[in-house]
Amino acid sequence: MKKCSSGPSLSKVKQPGKSPGTGTPGVEKGLFNDPLLIPFEPVIAHRQAHALAYEKRLVHTFGRNVKEASDYHEFFGLHREDDGWVFREWAPHACDMHLVCPASGWEKQARFRVPKKDDQIFEARFESSVLHHGDLFRLKVSWPGGEGDRIPTAARRVVQDPETLIFNAQVWAPEHPYQWKIPDFTPSKHPLLIYETHVGMALEDGRVGTFVEFERYILPKIVTSGYNTLQIMALLEHPYYGSLGYHVAGFFAPSSRFGTPEELKSLIDAAHEAGLSVFMDMVQSHAVSNEVEGLSRFDGTTFQFFHDGPKGHHRQWDSRCFDYGKPEVARFLLSCLRYWIEEFHVDGFRFDGVTSMLFEDHGLGRSFTSYAAYYGDDVDKDALSFLRCANHLVHDLNPSFVTIAEDVSGYPGLAAPIKEGGMGFDLRYAMGIADYWIKLLKEVKDEDWHLGSLWYELTCRRKEEKTISYAESHDQALVGDQTLIMRLMGNRIYTDMRTGDQSLSAFRAASLHKMIRLITLACAGSGYLNFMGNEFGHPEWIDFPSERNLFSFHYARRQWSLAYDRDLIYSCLWAFDQGMISLIRERTGFFDCTPRLIHIHETNRIMAFERHGLVFVFNFHAERSFSDYRFEAPRPGKYKMVFNSDETGFFGQGRLKTGQAHFTLFEKTPRIHNDLSLYLPARTAVVLEKIS
Repeated sequence: MKKCSSGPSLSKVKQPGKSPGTGTPGVEKGLFNDPLLIPFEPVIAHRQAHALAYEKRLVHTFGRNVKEASDYHEFFGLHREDDGWVFREWAPHACDMHLVCPASGWEKQARFRVPKKDDQIFEARFESSVLHHGDLFRLKVSWPGGEGDRIPTAARRVVQDPETLIFNAQVWAPEHPYQWKIPDFTPSKHPLLIYETHVGMALEDGRVGTFVEFERYILPKIVTSGYNTLQIMALLEHPYYGSLGYHVAGFFAPSSRFGTPEELKSLIDAAHEAGLSVFMDMVQSHAVSNEVEGLSRFDGTTFQFFHDGPKGHHRQWDSRCFDYGKPEVARFLLSCLRYWIEEFHVDGFRFDGVTSMLFEDHGLGRSFTSYAAYYGDDVDKDALSFLRCANHLVHDLNPSFVTIAEDVSGYPGLAAPIKEGGMGFDLRYAMGIADYWIKLLKEVKDEDWHLGSLWYELTCRRKEEKTISYAESHDQALVGDQTLIMRLMGNRIYTDMRTGDQSLSAFRAASLHKMIRLITLACAGSGYLNFMGNEFGHPEWIDFPSERNLFSFHYARRQWSLAYDRDLIYSCLWAFDQGMISLIRERTGFFDCTPRLIHIHETNRIMAFERHGLVFVFNFHAERSFSDYRFEAPRPGKYKMVFNSDETGFFGQGRLKTGQAHFTLFEKTPRIHNDLSLYLPARTAVVLEKIS
């Protein structure tokens, strides 16, 4: 079976007189009404039953419902009470625990001892005068045969000493908590247009940027760009900056290298004021292997939070893998979700590394080209059940909350409603589309692109599941890979990017860059994503400071000045992207209907399709322009050109006139039809709208 951008198709093939299901939730309702899935129905039923039992056990253990069971952050950690402080920690294997801080000389003292309350929980109470807002502390945990310094598992603030590089928890209880300007944000009803960003590398300066600087300098640029959703990477505390936030140590602590929790709240509030939803990367697929500042061997064992032995270690990422079957671990991770929603008012999560969670081999080196790949014994049913439970929780907390699965396998039903037998994600990434663009640019001359295959890759998706498309994300910008503009320009990106040079290589690169992004957006399933800077063709890759580059920040920044320099092509690409986003943004319901192919001609290199009242026409021919290209219109009438990639402000040649009207031409041979007749310059895209 040919691999789609989001896995094998779940086409709904009706079978008259009977349902292919035998009582499995979701099968009779149509989610899995696919003849190819019938052989796997017993496996599907078993996994759904396991998920129901999983949630029931969690609720029975910790509360009356999933929300009550997601209270790890409310019970554990340091909390201020009327008569002082209470500190609790979960450490089953540990036998002794002390809070160490400057007042204790960073040594164990009896007055800072945290006694074990029962066989799993430590608890101590301290007078108000003992701890103050801003104080640093950590734990000294003892277990049979050893001891070590640890950061509390529910720490809400973790900071690193710039000289010693030691991490400490910090008492965070400001006298005047942040007051939200927009306490109840209502997400936009417009098409989902996501701007993926990283606070630390958002500045042009070669250093780590902050929440305050991002709010002041970067947020206005995103608003200008027209995107309506901000997706922020690396918010969870992570000890190694170069991990892009994917090796998490503190699941309840915003990364202190970017600023304080209040400054993050201010940034989110400002985004809401500007009408932007705020999503964040949620990394629960694994955790950093570090022991002092991480969760690994917190109580002296390797299996408190994680699987023991090789299963608990991700061989490619060098990180720890959670044991989702433990109710205590599920409680911890679900509490993390609830905490970020309630404390920071985020509007959505992008769940990272879902494939790694689902498969015991983490999906490494697998192609997932048949259903059998999804229904073997190698699927972690506890991880699958946890994801279903997580989606249940967040949507109960906020029905408009958005969850997105980053899954390369195409596991069926991830982004289908729980009530229909799915796992409850709202959307999933169509990750194969970006890979397909890279493959085309690396292996095939654009003169030889097969348009039928391109159309298939851009539009192949399950009707039952919503997807987000993108031409490139942060993955394609990382060192070792290349952005689209780098692949199109090569080394000439350093010499041929001035608008006055009229370089043929620059015209080709700019033209294809625009067409690739527009056709990806126009064909997207239920949303579109762009990574910060790619909208204007940011040159070079992302490489965070490390020993390999002598700890340089040169490639861990965004060169915004290029986009503002009108003598450079970058400014034209940015103007195009703004126009493209504006075209789609104001058309509420654009992603609610599917694109319909109306014309394709491989020799002429022409593709045309209709969506939401717009007609998109692409001439991919490298040399040939057509002065009177005719194809059948969706409906007879008058069409207005509302957008085209050939405007001079977009580094085009100005051969078309935006606003020009086109009337369909009536023909009755060999059959009755109405044609559009268009001037289509080479490597150009036009968009028409029927106005009468």
